[in-house]
Amino acid sequence: MTQNRAASVDAGGLFDAIDANDATAFVGYLTDDAVFRFGSAAPVRGRASIHAAVDGFFDTIAGCSHKVQSTFGSGSTLICEGEVTYTRVDGSSITLPFTDVLEYEDDLISHYKIYMDISPLYAV
Repeated sequence: MTQNRAASVDAGGLFDAIDANDATAFVGYLTDDAVFRFGSAAPVRGRASIHAAVDGFFDTIAGCSHKVQSTFGSGSTLICEGEVTYTRVDGSSITLPFTDVLEYEDDLISHYKIYMDISPLYAV
């Protein structure tokens, strides 16, 4: 039987790990063979590969802060919508909208898809 993720998942803890730039804590929310896709980047599979990709991304920013504005759960899928404020390495910041689609197997994320245009973060 499929469980409704919206009622049982602490998305706040997940975003806390991301906002702490903690790739190890982040991948702790994922299944061993999870698939992670950030915007239009190629999907990454498996905790070790996702850890490396996320850690590499964290190296390009000084920090980030997520504000989840709404969530919607249906079956084993949780959708989170909000804004993320990125602090660039030069100290400037930018706020961008995002939508994340999280697909669960039991209590871990098997597919994590981020829908956003990240290009303004790196614009000169």
